[in-house]
Amino acid sequence: MTIWKHGGVLALALAGSALILAGCASSAPVVAPVTRDAGSLQGDTVDLVVGQVLNINTGDLAVDSYRGEVEDSEVAEFVPGHEDGGATFNPGVQALAPGSTTVVLSNENGGIQDVTFTVEVSE
Repeated sequence: MTIWKHGGVLALALAGSALILAGCASSAPVVAPVTRDAGSLQGDTVDLVVGQVLNINTGDLAVDSYRGEVEDSEVAEFVPGHEDGGATFNPGVQALAPGSTTVVLSNENGGIQDVTFTVEVSE
């Protein structure tokens, strides 16, 4: 009978832990970023879903040398690249709401052509 009591307590503890963990789970799915090279974006269309990010690989150019202009700031926003504590963060475009917008990337390191592309955001 003592073994059953301990087994019952264990089962109750496991059930309680499962309920606690289930309460911590987020119902929003995690959406992986889309990664593209800056040079491959010219004239292209990038499909994203709300909350997803376009991660722009800048190659040999500094991540903080790019600037972005988003035509419709309600659909998407440009996120500048930067370095922080030894970590490097690429520039990108964050999808905010369904729609379509044009993005123009420029680089302060003169002599580099602007990169213009379209971002299509769906739910």
